[in-house]
Parts: sequence; C-alpha cells; structure tokens
Amino acid sequence: MSMIRTEHLAKSFGELVVLKDINLTVESGEVVVIIGPSGAGKSTFLRSLNNLEKITSGKIFIEDKLFYHRENDRTVDKMEAKQHKDLLLEMGMVFQQFNLFPHLTILENITLAPVMLKKMTKDQAKEKAMELLKRVGLEEKAEAYPVQLSGGQKQRVAIARALAMNPEIMLFDEPTSALDPEMVGEVLDVMKDLAESGMTMVIVTHEMGFAREVASRVIFMDQGIIMENGTPEEVFTNPKNER
Repeated sequence: MSMIRTEHLAKSFGELVVLKDINLTVESGEVVVIIGPSGAGKSTFLRSLNNLEKITSGKIFIEDKLFYHRENDRTVDKMEAKQHKDLLLEMGMVFQQFNLFPHLTILENITLAPVMLKKMTKDQAKEKAMELLKRVGLEEKAEAYPVQLSGGQKQRVAIARALAMNPEIMLFDEPTSALDPEMVGEVLDVMKDLAESGMTMVIVTHEMGFAREVASRVIFMDQGIIMENGTPEEVFTNPKNER
C-alpha cells in the first residue's frame, strides 16, 4: 500500500511558483530522503502533505485515500472532516525548531496531545511516554523542563512527542539544522533506529552521509521540481542530472 501519493502537486505564493508538478509515491516502510539547495521547495512540499500548506493544485492521497484535490487555489474534493482529522493524526511531524511548551515538564509535553485528543488515558499516556523517553535515551529527564535540556535532547523529546500519537508516517523537516554540530549525531541515531524499525519516513535534510546510509530512496529537488529520484547509490554515485 502506498502511504503517500502526490499527483501534479503545485504550490504558488502569488507570483512565486514554489512547487511545479510534483509526482511522488512513498510506499509503506520506505525512508524517503529529500535533498536539494535552499529554496528548492523541499519544506513546502513536506508541509503540504499534512495540510500545513494548502496546495495550489494537484491531488494528495494518504494510505490510498484521496486526502485533498485542489485546482487553481480552489478545493475540488476532499474527504469528510472526521476521516481527514484521523488521517492527519496518523502523520507525526518534527520541525527544525522543537516547539516544546516551556512551562510543562518533558513528560507533560509528550502526554498532552494523546490525552487531550482522547487517544489514551493519563496513565496509558504516561506509560507510553516513559517507553518513548527510554527509546530516545532520555528517561531520566522526564521531570525536567525544556530549558534544562540541550538542543539535541530537545529534538529527541520532539521526536518522542510525535511518536506518542502512534503515527503511521513520520515527516522530518530539517530536524538537525538548528543544532550544534556535536548534537546532530544523537538525533540522527534516533532516526536511524526508527528507520530500522520499519517506520515510513519522509525526511528533508542536508545531512548527506545520513541520506546515503538510511534512505531507501533519495529525491533531489531544485527550483520546485524533482530532478532525481532513485536509490542512494544511483543519486550519489551515478546521477542522471548534472546539477
């Protein structure tokens, strides 16, 4: 089953065309890494998948169901509201900035959404959060506040928070770009572990070594289009496109 499929996806901000005719399928269990220069449209594409950016035109399918169809900035078709919301909750997202609530402990940051959205009881959410903190190597920080954590630790908490909703798909938007270089490895290690566990992932990153090691497929974007789409070997060693 394809987890994500886009057909003729385009996005403009006024006169500025950011995405042009993007056709991409992500299968269950794939790790798709998107690389390319700044301004290539990578983050806009990622944000359009979970409706943080409204596409100008094209179709987005999630788990083979039509999620959104827009033409000329108008919605032509979309799924009914409850199903739309449920599918959105199946996509976890990790941003450049950690977006943790400073007044809540790490444990509270992770349990907030599952409890508020009635996905779990408080006790279930706490148990799940402790499991996830153990997985990202931070169980001893459960009662700490974000201000007491390093950037790398905050990003690992942000990953745990996204995983607390039991997503089917994880989207990562340059998760290491705001980190000091020595903290990048600890976040990439958590992402490698996720990839090895079979999680479907779409990752925008500048970390080429990570892309080569972890990706099942690498997408090279430039000027709003997909220039290359292949295995890491094909894209890094034997690209079709000079760029």
